Amino acid sequence: MKHLKPIALGAALLASTAMSAQAEELHFIMCGGEVREADQKVIDTFIAENPGVTVNMEAVPWGTCQDKSLTLAAAGDPPSVSYMGSRTLRQLANNGLIVPANISDEAKGQYQDGVLNTVTIKGVQWGYPHAFSTKGLYINCDLVAAAGKECVAPKTWDEMYDLAKAINDNTDAAGVGLAGKDFDNTMHQFLNYLYSNGGVVIDPATGENKLDSQQTRETLAFYGKLVDVAQEGPTAWERDQLKDLFNDGKIGMYISGPWGRGQHKETINQLVVPVPAGPSGQSGTILITDSLAVFKGTGHEELAHKLAQALASGDAQYDLDSSWGLTPIMKYEELGVAAPYYKGDAFWEVFTGGISTGGPEPLVEDFKSLQSVFTNMVQGIILKEDTVDNLVTIAGEELDEAL
Repeated sequence: MKHLKPIALGAALLASTAMSAQAEELHFIMCGGEVREADQKVIDTFIAENPGVTVNMEAVPWGTCQDKSLTLAAAGDPPSVSYMGSRTLRQLANNGLIVPANISDEAKGQYQDGVLNTVTIKGVQWGYPHAFSTKGLYINCDLVAAAGKECVAPKTWDEMYDLAKAINDNTDAAGVGLAGKDFDNTMHQFLNYLYSNGGVVIDPATGENKLDSQQTRETLAFYGKLVDVAQEGPTAWERDQLKDLFNDGKIGMYISGPWGRGQHKETINQLVVPVPAGPSGQSGTILITDSLAVFKGTGHEELAHKLAQALASGDAQYDLDSSWGLTPIMKYEELGVAAPYYKGDAFWEVFTGGISTGGPEPLVEDFKSLQSVFTNMVQGIILKEDTVDNLVTIAGEELDEAL
């Protein structure tokens, strides 16, 4: 593999040699409960190249990790760097707890389209994107065959519905798995459809609320239509539980990330295809990143930037993406990689094809409020509690309050 160019550090960071000679400890909180080998290699090299500097790695499970970083920062004892969901960046930035990421213009051009929108608030990047996921539609071809249909990719919502209805009506399985539980991936599942219909939630450049739209109404109406061919009681299910229904042959299709291939039974004859396009858009996907945030008030922010940049650029980032099986966060084929793991692979083309038409996980200060906006709207249509128009209007008003 040809070595990739690292993100430009800038004169201020290159001048940190004197600082490196002093005894300093960077406190690094890693959400997820483990430090991956690709990251550890970079950290070890960083320590070797900066005499006197140590990195105190603290791997914390996702359930408590983000709150821990926030609590420490609010108490005046911030970590130096934290790897966390990009959804937390707005809250941290609005409360003055982190500093903007130092991403050069050259480096910005290395990312896949839309990735930087996941860390951008009103034109400012607040984190270094470090892990990226997109979604595709998994289909059980044996159930499709049992329903008397050909197992080919549905291109449109109408084709997807017709396929799901055939499975629902002619087999013992439900046609499609829907998430409707009070959980964050209910919003994520809905956004896969919204972004495949040309919808926007928050304009990353202006921060303007764009949820109340024709595209959202069309998407919510389709979600409500799918309820009739979905598993019983979607409000009791979240995405990861749909995997179990798919493995048990109880649903014909559902949306998940590239990790789904390794989670499904080898006996399932599955087809993985792009999320079908809605009437007002092209096939898209939600673009979700986890990122490295540099905290304010540690006294060694420049050194923390240097570590974050080392982890999130060049060969280091490629090693993480390829070894972890992530959607490529950068355009590695343009950066000197002769045969990227995702090129020429029909499976990976599903997860890269919708990037340019996808949209980010919205950034708000109170993520739980954002989750409630979508949960209320989705559950409202699943349970037939109100009209599409009223539910979308209410959701737009609730999002205004969350912003």
